[in-house]
Amino acid sequence: MSDINLQKLDIDSIQAGFKSAKFSSAELTQAYLDNIKADDTNSFISINDNALAEAKEADKKIKSKKAGPLTGVPIAVKDIILVEGQSATGGSKILKNYQATYTATAVAKLKEAGMVILGKTNCDEFAMGSSNENSHFGPVLNPYDKTRVSGGSSGGSAVAVAAALAPVSLGTDTGGSIRQPASFCGITGLKPSYGRVSRYGSMAMASSLDQIGPMAKTVKDLAYILNAMAGFDKYDATSSRDKVLDYIKDIDKDVQKIKIGVPAEYFGKGINPEVKQAVEDKIKVLEKQGFEIKKVKLPYTDYALAAYYLLMPAEVSSNLARYDGILYGMCGDKGLSLDDWYKTVRSDGFGAETKRRIILGTYILSAGYYDAYYKQAQKIRTLIKNDFAAVFKEVDALITPVTPSTAFKIGEKSKDPLTMYLSDIFTVGANIAGICGLSLPIAKDKNGMPIGLQILAKPFAESTLFKLGNYIEKLKI
Repeated sequence: MSDINLQKLDIDSIQAGFKSAKFSSAELTQAYLDNIKADDTNSFISINDNALAEAKEADKKIKSKKAGPLTGVPIAVKDIILVEGQSATGGSKILKNYQATYTATAVAKLKEAGMVILGKTNCDEFAMGSSNENSHFGPVLNPYDKTRVSGGSSGGSAVAVAAALAPVSLGTDTGGSIRQPASFCGITGLKPSYGRVSRYGSMAMASSLDQIGPMAKTVKDLAYILNAMAGFDKYDATSSRDKVLDYIKDIDKDVQKIKIGVPAEYFGKGINPEVKQAVEDKIKVLEKQGFEIKKVKLPYTDYALAAYYLLMPAEVSSNLARYDGILYGMCGDKGLSLDDWYKTVRSDGFGAETKRRIILGTYILSAGYYDAYYKQAQKIRTLIKNDFAAVFKEVDALITPVTPSTAFKIGEKSKDPLTMYLSDIFTVGANIAGICGLSLPIAKDKNGMPIGLQILAKPFAESTLFKLGNYIEKLKI
């Protein structure tokens, strides 16, 4: 394996390596496990003890010519997504020693496709954060500059790919938790349309917003993973029965027929000039390549962040009520009354940001405030959804920045929650509206930190994202 550059391996080159017998899945898996062991970014919470055994089984399929495009390819999984028998902490002390009793549907489909699980990646506690500083297991460090954040909440999954600890990974995206860390770490990330991928087996944060999605080095790799994961699941009533396309088959077809919209609201005040310039430069290049570019408006964008930070905590306060230490997870003293048990377990088990969101959500849903806050936020949600629906009658895709800035310093925003929440300003709209979004790297700032570009498309138009993203990725300009 000494002549293999793990940093450059994508799914196609891995499969080429298998076919040419340059390396086996077991050898490749061992190389990634060695990298994980030597790594100092804190991106993994636990390692799969059965990884090599899974790789050897994949090698048997490869030798028997029964392999698919994902057979033998290693993958890292965010520790909020269940894999039977493996750690499932959600980045929280309250589940510190918990092991999953079943496997999430998305992971089960990938295992069925022959993928090898390397281990579980670090994340903000129960996916609550934009920097990966809220994990009980400590922050994940950005491989480009270890004094900076990886982004959140899927920071561990982003760094696993960026630091060559895994060729691909799984994350979850509730308000940008795949796209933002992908941008900060210089990789690609996909938030599928709501319902495109089953949420069964993913720890619920905000059930009407959550989606499992892939993170990888290339747009094509995202398409490979979504091909295997997408589809209806009887265990998830919100999963869609819409037909799943072959996202790889047409990735290079009819790309320049895609009409591109540029929403003015995403290029206003507060955005770092280098980020703005990088995205605008790429839009100019596309225009020169013959793409139709149209300026569009999403007037309710200014309300998206406020609506999100009302809707999300409300759902958090409901979903996290299940963590009480009675059936699983952290326990209290058996001599305590029920009230004292709850107080002890939850006070000690949950971190500061999780407590903040539970309290805020409970307040929002309480009598006297439900109509003033939660109900109003739901109305705004409808208006934002209508905004996107109207724009997608004019154009096929939108191009925007992913984040207002590149990765910031660890500790820079952790004491100011409102400033931290602003990191999600360009990503939350996609979750509120249920549309799909993709992040891909396009440049670096003066400090050498990656800058990402976001592509948004209407629900279940992931093929549009892949076509346009793949084209932009291959542009040499």
